[in-house]
Amino acid sequence: MTTIDTAVLLEDAAERIADISRADLQVMLRRVALRMRNSGLIDLDDDMEEAIRNFCSELGLTREDAIRYIVREWMETNTYLPVHELDEDGDVDGEA
Repeated sequence: MTTIDTAVLLEDAAERIADISRADLQVMLRRVALRMRNSGLIDLDDDMEEAIRNFCSELGLTREDAIRYIVREWMETNTYLPVHELDEDGDVDGEA
């Protein structure tokens, strides 16, 4: 069942709330809760998952932070987002 199907079912239930059984309403609400809980998940191929795990362990990031970082870098590189400007006059404390 897709998100659109679930939304349509909920809208229909709201329109005829007096006719919906408690059990049907519980099922719909549980489906929505499950979808909301899992909405942040991104399924990747096994080789991609392994690469993400390696990347996370090298940088000490969570999976979500690593994916955010990778997407941001890709979007900046491909000019979908502005590139963060480095302050060339700032003090780097011996680090470049």
